[in-house]
Parts: sequence; structure tokens; C-alpha cells
Amino acid sequence: MLYILAILLPPVAILLTGKIFQAIFNAVIAIVGVVLFIVSLGALGALYIIAILHAIIAVHGYHRDKRDERIIKAARGDK
Repeated sequence: MLYILAILLPPVAILLTGKIFQAIFNAVIAIVGVVLFIVSLGALGALYIIAILHAIIAVHGYHRDKRDERIIKAARGDK
């Protein structure tokens, strides 16, 4: 679900992973991308795509960290 949110609203997806500063950075990139898209009639909207890619990478890292924590817990025998 976070991956879909990363495509539709990239800063919100990053914010839900708990990375506040990355979410602010992504929001700036997304806003500039949308403004450039509107001003240039679609020619310079690539920054929004970069914001989406950044969000997907951040969400993937969040899922990877959670998986690693579960593996470490299982290896230690913690419950």
C-alpha cells in the first residue's frame, strides 16, 4: 500500500515511514516539479518523477529495515 501511495503522494508515503526530513525534501522536489509542469505545459515535470522514485526507494528501504529487524529478532531468539 505504501508503494501505491509513493506513486500518488510521494511525501506522504515517506512521512508514514517515519523519515520526516526526507519527507520535507521530497515535498520540495514534488512541489517544484508540479509548478514546473504547470508553467512549462508539461515539458519540465520530470522532477515529480524524481520525487516518486525517491519515495519508492525510501519505502523499499523501510520494508527492508523491518524485514532485517525480524530476522535479527529470530536469530537472537527474542519474541
